[in-house]
Amino acid sequence: MDAVSDLPIAQIIPWSVAGLLLIAVLIVLARSRKPSSFVDDAVLEAVYHMSKATPDLREGFDGASADRITSQLLELLKCVAVGITDPEGALASWDGEANDHYLDLTSAVSLAIRKHRREVVSHDDVPCDHRGTCKMKTAVIVPLIVEGEIEAVLIVVGRTRGKRLVQMADAVAQFVTTQFELARLDESKLQLQQAEIKALRAQISPHFIYNALNTISSLIRTDPEEARELLQEFADFTRYSFRTSGMFTSLADELRNIDRYLTIERARFGGRLEVRLKIAPEVLSVVVPFLIIQPLVENAVQHGLANKPTGGMVTVTAQDYGTEALISVEDDGIGMDPARLSDLRNSHRTGAHVGLGNINARMRQLFGDEYALMVETAPGAGMKVTLRVPKFAPGVRTELPDYSAAVPPQETRNGSPAHARRSS
Repeated sequence: MDAVSDLPIAQIIPWSVAGLLLIAVLIVLARSRKPSSFVDDAVLEAVYHMSKATPDLREGFDGASADRITSQLLELLKCVAVGITDPEGALASWDGEANDHYLDLTSAVSLAIRKHRREVVSHDDVPCDHRGTCKMKTAVIVPLIVEGEIEAVLIVVGRTRGKRLVQMADAVAQFVTTQFELARLDESKLQLQQAEIKALRAQISPHFIYNALNTISSLIRTDPEEARELLQEFADFTRYSFRTSGMFTSLADELRNIDRYLTIERARFGGRLEVRLKIAPEVLSVVVPFLIIQPLVENAVQHGLANKPTGGMVTVTAQDYGTEALISVEDDGIGMDPARLSDLRNSHRTGAHVGLGNINARMRQLFGDEYALMVETAPGAGMKVTLRVPKFAPGVRTELPDYSAAVPPQETRNGSPAHARRSS
């Protein structure tokens, strides 16, 4: 006490002011940091729930996905309940409380569908036996419109009144709608890929099938055994090429089908067609787009060698290239002017080089522009077409069909299926 009393008042006041200022700064920092931390945590949690909901929304809208959507959105919004209906207003899923009020909201749902606009329903406007304890205060009903059509209707039931709930419902509805739009885009891309495969199949039909059958028919009398083998190769080739399922296949299966094609073509061309395959075993399991290589081989035979009097050789090479497989189809045929390839990038639209154009478009669409075809050619110098296929790419997986159902079981003499027999 004496020591303090001995200090001059001029020294005590500055230290007191400095201490008060320090305390004030600490309070301001604590108050400013707490809301910032709270906001950061809320944003992170919202992003987390939105990322969890995205895969379900991208799969399209059905009963199972509706349950997952409402569950994720309820966690995201932390509201009383979240519901979602089909385009006609029939309830597809409801998660949370106050589900007894859904029937009271059906007229507002119908109005939102009819008017293509958001509807807000106050608790005061619906009948309720629990006025004091009911958790519902407001319901926001938002139609989810994709390309002018209602895909679904979102119902958000909140425990508060005011613009905040409406803004939250609108923001979530926009997010869900965007995912539905992307799901439709994915479906459109799939349909485009299927259409391109159909175009390649249509190209196979006139160029190859007639010649193959004509070759087989000419051998029936002179060499029936070879005709029988070629007919089996032709049947296996067409069954593989015209299958209806699977956008991808393994390189091994694609090469096996190419071998069937070349077996038939060698029978037609005789000694004028030579084939060389150089395949690295480590790339046989790589997944490639279905019918991506066979049209290149057909192009080499039909356009490169068919018009060359002495014929020539087709070389198919597949080698390991780090994270990619490097595949090339080369012929020593008549070649072409490189200037004619300038329209290859848009040839799927112009109609030039249909086989090359479709393959080029598919590769760029599936893997990116950097995976466009590389073509080397010159008049009289043949042509080499090279494509790079990544070993791993999102959404690229083989979906091989089961052909076993198409093959009837062998029967024994007593009529029982062959696979039912047991060795004694």
